[in-house]
Amino acid sequence: MVKIRLRRVGTNNRPQWRIVVAEVKMPRDGRFIEAIGYYDPLPAKEIFDVKMGRLEYWLKQGAQLTPTLKSLLKRSGKKAK
Repeated sequence: MVKIRLRRVGTNNRPQWRIVVAEVKMPRDGRFIEAIGYYDPLPAKEIFDVKMGRLEYWLKQGAQLTPTLKSLLKRSGKKAK
């Protein structure tokens, strides 16, 4: 099964996240299929960017969003078709 989830990057006390498409069996920061965006929660106005075309492609292929990513998409106002 393929999931679209967050992958932690950055340093201690300065987390940043990549939005990746990965196999469920892979660890959180392990191997992934494709990186489709990023999320940085620390600036005054958080940065959330995702390639909507690739997100929609993977959803059509059967990939599933994690609950955290669903809430980030909803909060940012972006809709996946």
